[in-house]
Amino acid sequence: MTNAWTDIKNTDLVVVMGGNAAEAHPCGFKWVTEAKANRGAKLIVVDPRYTRTASVSDFYAPIRPGSDISFLMGVIRWCMENDKVQWEYVRNYTNAAFLVKEGFGWSDGLFTGYDEEKRDYDKESWDYQIGEDGYARIDPTLQDPRCVWNLLKAHVEAYTPEFVENICGTPKDKFLQICEMIGECSAPDRVMTSMYALGWTQHSKGAQNIRGMAMLQLILGNIGMRGGGMNALRGHSNIQGLTDLGLMSNLIPGYLNIPTEKEPDWQTYISARGFKPLRPNQTSYWQNYPKFMVSFMKAMWGDAATAENDWAYHYLPKLDVPTYDVLRMFELMKHGQINLYFCQGFNPLLSFPNRAKLTEALSRLKLLVVMDPLETETAHFWENHGIHNDVDSAAIQTEVLELPTTCFAEDEGALVNSGRWLQWHWAGGTPPGEARHDTWIMANIFLRLRKLYQDEGGVFPDPILNLTWDYADPSEPTPEELAREMNGRALKTVYDAKDPSTVLVEAGKQVKNFTQLQDDGSTMCGCWIYSGCWNEDGNNMARRDNSDPGDAGMFLNWSFAWPVNRRILYNRASADMQGKPWDPDRKLIEWTGEKWEGYDVPDIGVTSKPDEVMPFIMNQEGASRLFTRGMMRDGPFPTHMEPFESPLKNVFNDKMRGNPVSRVFADDAAQFATSDEFPFVATSYRLTEHFHYWTKHNKVNASLQPEFFVEISEELAAEKGIAKGGRVRVWGKRGEVWAKAVVTKRIKPMICDGKTVHVVGIPLHWGFKGAAKKGWGPNSLTPFVGDANVETPEFKAFLVNIEPSTEEPVA
Repeated sequence: MTNAWTDIKNTDLVVVMGGNAAEAHPCGFKWVTEAKANRGAKLIVVDPRYTRTASVSDFYAPIRPGSDISFLMGVIRWCMENDKVQWEYVRNYTNAAFLVKEGFGWSDGLFTGYDEEKRDYDKESWDYQIGEDGYARIDPTLQDPRCVWNLLKAHVEAYTPEFVENICGTPKDKFLQICEMIGECSAPDRVMTSMYALGWTQHSKGAQNIRGMAMLQLILGNIGMRGGGMNALRGHSNIQGLTDLGLMSNLIPGYLNIPTEKEPDWQTYISARGFKPLRPNQTSYWQNYPKFMVSFMKAMWGDAATAENDWAYHYLPKLDVPTYDVLRMFELMKHGQINLYFCQGFNPLLSFPNRAKLTEALSRLKLLVVMDPLETETAHFWENHGIHNDVDSAAIQTEVLELPTTCFAEDEGALVNSGRWLQWHWAGGTPPGEARHDTWIMANIFLRLRKLYQDEGGVFPDPILNLTWDYADPSEPTPEELAREMNGRALKTVYDAKDPSTVLVEAGKQVKNFTQLQDDGSTMCGCWIYSGCWNEDGNNMARRDNSDPGDAGMFLNWSFAWPVNRRILYNRASADMQGKPWDPDRKLIEWTGEKWEGYDVPDIGVTSKPDEVMPFIMNQEGASRLFTRGMMRDGPFPTHMEPFESPLKNVFNDKMRGNPVSRVFADDAAQFATSDEFPFVATSYRLTEHFHYWTKHNKVNASLQPEFFVEISEELAAEKGIAKGGRVRVWGKRGEVWAKAVVTKRIKPMICDGKTVHVVGIPLHWGFKGAAKKGWGPNSLTPFVGDANVETPEFKAFLVNIEPSTEEPVA
């Protein structure tokens, strides 16, 4: 989230697309009801189903799964055409005025530079024109045909209301009503917030879905505003923390990058990341990358990381491929290229696509280790459960070890919520039986592994032997020790660079925050964005002062938000070029003539002059990006792409299937379905009564939603002869499931490109373990393909067939 849950109360308009907040985030949805009750805010829901969120909305419109980009580009077109633009914001705070290279263009659904054989783009033309002074050229008048604004205007020209109706199935009158409501929020004193979740991310172009709404919010001037922003709703209490701490195959904590083979040495690596400003006087805060990276390396390897050995850069792995994401890992596993799989705290057999492939892959392992507080389907993939897990147990030779862990209520530590708040919690219960904290398990594995290297040697033992492990009890680091390590401390006394006689932090003391980190080895920090969470003031994550000056919804003394306790990112953009709030009644920060101050921690240098330094300080431009240069694999603007399994051909290019740069493995490409055999669009979703695959182990939750079902329209039920509550078989190219049919008015057929499109909704909470009745999830049916940028699987749009089935077959 750019903003926070508590800030949603400040909005005038909530748009929920790609999510179902009332159902999947019912506690957080309280702030939507606050905005509606106290500000008269309106709620728009755009979704394939009439969801629980839609049931309390002011306006609902249906949309075909996988067509969100067309809808969003259509709204952007309408705003540009109808002058619903926050012009001062757009001219100064976005890259609308930047001039793009002459070679860049778009046609037939593709941007310039596409290589069909490589399924990738040469992005050389996706960049700005650079002047002799080294800065990007701009046209503040927005008249130059090569400026971003005019290229965007040309790009969205095709997305007329008629186009949107044809592709999305959204009736034209409903679409135009939504455009009118959104357009009102281009006024400086009107603000819209976007709320989205997995309904946008779980597509082969999920990142571009989010980009589309971010662009719309920039055009309206709503990023950085109270009640505005791009607000990603995390379904798991610590998903934000997972990405923050680098639990991705290509990341280091704090969104630093693991090097690639093209970066064999420290200088090559750093030179590609210390981004210089593209316009005069801009901050480009990633220029501090060396400080963050050196401090991380010192946290990892201490005295073994020195300037002389480039901070032990040779200890870091060098990626030979962009990522070793879950799809790639299971592809390698399937082909026998992985021997041991360590699975901590999740359930891939139900979480990843194409369950048949997952079972085949797990069966090729020599050893599977599962750390979890519950019995999971993954740990028991080898058991035969009839039709619910029809495997030949005797033929599976994988050894499985289950290591019982504690659950969150038995732990102490911090969880990071959607709004980037690190909130400390204390154990509410004692672990049962042999359950151990994850930290104890991992620490003991490390200590035994290090002992093996000490005794037996190895090809390259140095990174293991020299790893810093300065904990009071090496076998179980405490949450306090780990939090202080993430915050960082001074290894030597740190002096102010502007006044060398002034001490910033004494040796051995916790740094105040990441502004005190150094690139000379004098500081260590495990995660720079968390720096400030536990400094010399103590555990800031445990603060519980709910005072809220100005009733702004910031609550600065409640817990700690990264970065530096800031609650709204880019909050400098809440004020005009003179530093005065766009909306005086929604003041966030303002320029006093000498400094920035207000209700939030300024996201700008406190003394940075408002007419010089622009709000988007992480970007080289100082401005936000309507055009992303070469940063997105599938294009600098979002463009309509069909799902890999779709009832329609791509309207711009009927030869193009799915996202043209998504990675597709050969065996999986052969399993993509066509609408001739599988005419119905399926989509996955969640239920309030269940939490992923956990609460099916709880008898109360299992009683509330005991049985796997699929949801279909009355029209589809009539067409296929399916009775309410009757049994149905749903099948696709990769598998089949049996379910109870819930026939409702919540799903309606849509007309897209002259065809009737029926949607089948499939909730995901059932398996063959736990207290609930045995069932399946949508991943028995979903294709093994992901987003082109981050590889998130495409769970939200795929093809199936359905028929009545009186009984489930016997295996």
